[in-house]
Amino acid sequence: MQPQDFRFFRLPSPLWPAASALRYAVFVQEQQVPEELELDAEDANALHLLVRDAAGNALGTLRILTRGKAANIGRVAVTAEARRQGIGSEMVRRALAYCRDLRLESVSLDSQTHITPFYEKLGFRATGEVFMDAGIPHLHMVHSFQT
Repeated sequence: MQPQDFRFFRLPSPLWPAASALRYAVFVQEQQVPEELELDAEDANALHLLVRDAAGNALGTLRILTRGKAANIGRVAVTAEARRQGIGSEMVRRALAYCRDLRLESVSLDSQTHITPFYEKLGFRATGEVFMDAGIPHLHMVHSFQT
């Protein structure tokens, strides 16, 4: 299950059904996030990334929202079958490179606490206290670009 295609896109896009279905499977079905919290109005403003294998099957997705000199990465999801193969790391690296190319100062995200070490390895640092989002403990994390 090797990733073959990392594609950034904005809505509307023919890639959206695969990305939204993957997010639904991971967040709503697997993690029991309420459906009304998973898809939101921010999707229309975001840059999305979809990773597919050679057969066109969706393996991972995320979204990037930019605001001023900062961005937020969210809705990072990888299919259960494709986890622990480096797909999530590569997605976040590509998202960070995109943000760096925009000359942004920082990128933030809200990490589920059990995955915080994954983001720390990618240069994010936790800030603040643990908070609950959709019934799941999270930490706010920030990645600052060196100037």
